[in-house]
Amino acid sequence: MTAGETGVCTLGLWHLGSVVSACLAEKGYRVTGYDPDQDRVRSLARGVPPLHEPALRELIQAGLASGRLSFTNDLPKALAGARFVLLTFDTPVDDEDRADLSGIFTAATQLAEPMEDGATVIVMSQIPVGACEEIRTAISRACPRRRFGLVYSPENLKLGEAIDRFLHPRMVVLGSADADALDAAEWLFEPISAPKLRMDLRTAEMVKHALNAFFATCISFANELASLCEDAGADATVLAKALRLDERVGAAAPLQPGLGFAGGTLARDLNALRALGERSGCETRLLDAAVAVNEAQNRRVLEKLRHACGPLDGLTVGVFGLTYKPGTSTLRRSHSIELIAMLAGEGSTVRAFDPMA
Repeated sequence: MTAGETGVCTLGLWHLGSVVSACLAEKGYRVTGYDPDQDRVRSLARGVPPLHEPALRELIQAGLASGRLSFTNDLPKALAGARFVLLTFDTPVDDEDRADLSGIFTAATQLAEPMEDGATVIVMSQIPVGACEEIRTAISRACPRRRFGLVYSPENLKLGEAIDRFLHPRMVVLGSADADALDAAEWLFEPISAPKLRMDLRTAEMVKHALNAFFATCISFANELASLCEDAGADATVLAKALRLDERVGAAAPLQPGLGFAGGTLARDLNALRALGERSGCETRLLDAAVAVNEAQNRRVLEKLRHACGPLDGLTVGVFGLTYKPGTSTLRRSHSIELIAMLAGEGSTVRAFDPMA
């Protein structure tokens, strides 16, 4: 079977789903994207993505024009003829950065009956370790006669760089106990030139947690170093450049001091590991410290502002930049928004600007 003869259904069409759908259509697959949000589906059918991502609009429009990409909120229609079913819901987080999996489990239950027999389900959504086994159970309970394979392939996208990260990753992680399902998933991702790492489900789930926990710990380490540099009269930015030149650290290490990690992505995986540690009785002191340092960063900004300007009550403060990171339009778990709320609580007047927000 060729790519052009292969049907792929993506379930969930915010950032992850819209990027995956457009990229797989670009690789020649017939992709039908499903989302329960009617307005989102209508916008995508017009070639308008749900948020800004460089080159995504053009890629979606090219897929629509080729006839290889379509969108619907009719689930049986989306699943008809699909050899691969990809769960691509972006997992929402609450104010404590805890993942809400209810939408994913609802979709898993609903897809069981209309899904093609023998299809391969590939979970790409951000989930805690152990969740794939629960998803498999949910599908089997909803339709006991349905035969399917299940694979976890954690996304490694980055807002603002998502298309390049999907098409040119450093690796493609494939987790399953089912060799046939792993073979099928490896075939699907064959057009993506990167090592395919096969492993069991739980190890694949841990890969995502471990990567994000490592990045978060690096960011908190950099911010704690920056505080020490400020007290010592050293330059933390120059220090970061020096550290990155050491091959044991690496040129891409996230060591630039700033407000800390935001958006809920890194914190979600930190909290998943901390919750796992709590359930198993394993202390997570390093992860706990990374969270504590991050939470202190906005308070440190207020302290610096008080030191420079005096009382914050009645002060007018300009905030330039509202999205949680450059190159995107999302305000999800943005440090700027949280900082503005803290300033308003202190009696400050805030004037904010961001051309992307």
